[in-house]
Amino acid sequence: MTASRPSTSAEELRGAGLRVTAARVALLDTVRQGGHLGVETVAAGVRRRIGHVSLQAVYEGLSALSAAGLVRRIEPAGSAALYEGRVGDNHHHLVCRSCGAVADVDCAVGEAPCLTASDGQGFEVDEAEVVYWGLCPGCSPSRSA
Repeated sequence: MTASRPSTSAEELRGAGLRVTAARVALLDTVRQGGHLGVETVAAGVRRRIGHVSLQAVYEGLSALSAAGLVRRIEPAGSAALYEGRVGDNHHHLVCRSCGAVADVDCAVGEAPCLTASDGQGFEVDEAEVVYWGLCPGCSPSRSA
């Protein structure tokens, strides 16, 4: 038995049917090494890796990566789109109403009740998007007292 090695970003891009470019590899690596990143932050990370890249190319690359399921795009109400590398599971998000911090939170313990809609209306549900709103520890009044 041979140990399997983690796939590279280039292999994942090929596996998703996407052309491998330096910009796409840098995009995927930047998002996966960050948390919940806005487009400007992603662009800055890509530029640190490969030099100049236009903001339009970043938008187009993120769109392709999202469509391929390699990164996840989230849009908390009132916020610009954010991108994260955690894909393939049914996790949710905590969002601070004050500073906008975003954190991952796993689905409810046990079976995923959030995937069982009260009335599925014939849909085959494969993902639920739940956003919990509140104040992060740094913004909570009980912390600043």
